[in-house]
Amino acid sequence: MELRERQDICQDVAISLWQKSILSVEEEYERQQEVLMVGDTCIGTLGNFSASIGKAKSKKTFNLSALVASALTDHPVLCYSAHFPEDKRNILYVDTEQSTYHCQRVMKRILRLAGLPESHDEPRLQFLALRKNTPEERLAIVDAAIRHTDNLGLVIIDGVRDLIYDINSPTEATCIISKLMQWTDEHQIHLHTVLHQNKGDDNARGHIGTELNNKAETVMLVEKDKTDSDISVVEAVHIRSMEFEPFAFRINEQSLPELITDYKPTTGKVGRPTKEPFDPHRDISEATHREALDIVFANGSIESYKNLIKALLDGYGKVGMKLNYNKAVALATFLRNKRIMVLENMVYTYKPDFYY
Repeated sequence: MELRERQDICQDVAISLWQKSILSVEEEYERQQEVLMVGDTCIGTLGNFSASIGKAKSKKTFNLSALVASALTDHPVLCYSAHFPEDKRNILYVDTEQSTYHCQRVMKRILRLAGLPESHDEPRLQFLALRKNTPEERLAIVDAAIRHTDNLGLVIIDGVRDLIYDINSPTEATCIISKLMQWTDEHQIHLHTVLHQNKGDDNARGHIGTELNNKAETVMLVEKDKTDSDISVVEAVHIRSMEFEPFAFRINEQSLPELITDYKPTTGKVGRPTKEPFDPHRDISEATHREALDIVFANGSIESYKNLIKALLDGYGKVGMKLNYNKAVALATFLRNKRIMVLENMVYTYKPDFYY
């Protein structure tokens, strides 16, 4: 089931949106405030969102507890520190996976890490347990909470995958990531979310994982140390700021994450680093696709697969994307899967009004 159907925008609304989107070098625009740090590195600003990814049992929620605790206290927790303005000190934590009992344990852990009493509720921390709800209900609840919580600065969604039905739906992925961007921009908050990695590789799961990698200002990987499964390592895999040094923690006798101060990252393999496989969605921008496809299909539809591959190599090459045969094959598959190009009666036709 799709999150929503695509809706046409009337001309008057489109013109209004266009006019509001024009930038000027003569205007002064406020720089987004840095609010979440790892050491001296910014991982989160107001008006943006970030993410943590990792496989099951990698201690993602323990790491998340430390990040939230840092926003409740003036002291660093693990390597995290927070600098929210006075009118942005409230936190909304949304858990979509765990029972109310386990959610309460997470809430108590956050309070202990922040040095706050766990015997009564902390007014700055609102914790929602949404395991029992449907994706529509979860989305509506989060939307209402964000809109009606005063002085909100930080939102955590532990389980963004559960706000949609199909993790492999491009439409649902685009819609929910657009919602994250809308919430953060309209309310000038920072939002951090969590997504599992695929079991078979290191990629975030589904189309929503691809969209997270493309749109988040920081994506952190939490994984077990390769030589000691009791140690979890945190590093940046995508970051707009400078990269921070990976750090590690273990769970101590009080069931709290504890920083390993003398941790040394596992030495990588000798030789060239492994390169991620070619991804036409990740490695080529929408604007480049449109420019190249205008050239590829300049003379109309294309007959035969052989002619298509030749046209793709030529058209994308003319806009600076030098592809080999295998990449052109992957590109052709991507274009068909996204319905940017359709095959009918052995003829390939371009659909320039495609929804990216």
